Amino acid sequence: MARSRKNAWLRDELILALDLYRRAGRKPSLSATLRDIPIEQELALDPKFRGRDSVYLKLANFVSLDPNADITGMTRGGAEDRRVWDEFADDPLRLERVASAIRRTLAMSPPGIGLDDDAEDGSPEGRILARVHLSRERNRGLVARKKSQALAANGTLACAICEFDFAVTYGVRGDGFIECHHTTPLSEMKPDARTRLSDLVLVCANCHRMIHRGSPWLSLSELRALIAEQQLAAKTR
Repeated sequence: MARSRKNAWLRDELILALDLYRRAGRKPSLSATLRDIPIEQELALDPKFRGRDSVYLKLANFVSLDPNADITGMTRGGAEDRRVWDEFADDPLRLERVASAIRRTLAMSPPGIGLDDDAEDGSPEGRILARVHLSRERNRGLVARKKSQALAANGTLACAICEFDFAVTYGVRGDGFIECHHTTPLSEMKPDARTRLSDLVLVCANCHRMIHRGSPWLSLSELRALIAEQQLAAKTR
């Protein structure tokens, strides 16, 4: 079970806060947006939750991380503050894209996002966009069409990364089983854009979990390279 937002800022919130800091310095005008996040909505009933002072202090954490800041920030910040800074601070265009996508998604009133959702585990763009990402990967109609396309082209449902085939290993029990991975980050898609079959690739459960484990998520080529590296290392031991 993840920690409550009452005790720890979500990665989504930190991305929005960093975007605010890069655009407007320490002006704390983010509270209303943070209260719109549909996770632990009961916290929004507390007038002190993510209030102006809370946002101000979080921006002060980023001041302490900013080598170009001309004012003094907080002396200590959280480890996740540092991770978000290291990943986004030197890439303002990506930061703007991801923050804008989070705000758009919130404006579209997404379904509730549970704290124990898989989307919380290392999502580079935060849990809100990851929840939408996962919903596209699990769309039954899209998955069925992708499988049909692969069967028509190759006659098998093999993992696009490691070539594992459930039917070969598990026989009838594994026949027709494989997962889909959405390869395009939500921040790079236009608002309300539909998922195309070309956005999806078929992957085994192990590879899919490894793609999504940790931040940033790995590309298909990066995971293939990692597997090859481990296989080579095993041979040379």
